[in-house]
Amino acid sequence: MQAGGQGQQCLARHASQYSVGTTVKLADALGISITTLLDYEQGPQVRLVPGSQAVRTWSTPAGSSTALLVGTEARGPLELWGWRLMPGDGRASVPHPEGTVGLLHVTAGELTLVVDGEAHSVPAGTSATFEAHVPHAYRNDGTVPAELTMALSIPPGR
Repeated sequence: MQAGGQGQQCLARHASQYSVGTTVKLADALGISITTLLDYEQGPQVRLVPGSQAVRTWSTPAGSSTALLVGTEARGPLELWGWRLMPGDGRASVPHPEGTVGLLHVTAGELTLVVDGEAHSVPAGTSATFEAHVPHAYRNDGTVPAELTMALSIPPGR
């Protein structure tokens, strides 16, 4: 099943109004990735996505936000995310399908990565990998904004 162009355009325009969890559940129900659901311009072998076309999926009044930067369906969905978490902000994530792996790199501040109830401090310049099929969350327990880039690899045949 493929999502239609007009519906995807509407979802992409209004993604910040929906929770990421709801959007992920919708994509899972359709049997597609969040990338396919929100990215209606599929096509060439090389695809450049300007920052202005990143899909903002979550934000807080304090200034924290996430944006889907780019994604692909090759060998299962692979998504690249840009995160900015303001001090005191956090975001819990819905567990992803079994076999989903997250990779992240903190570029500024310090991230507290909570995986299956265990907190891990990830300072700027540090990378981490984690199993994303268990409950997990991202927090900024520090006093300066935390920024990171995260890739999420979801196995095919979810």
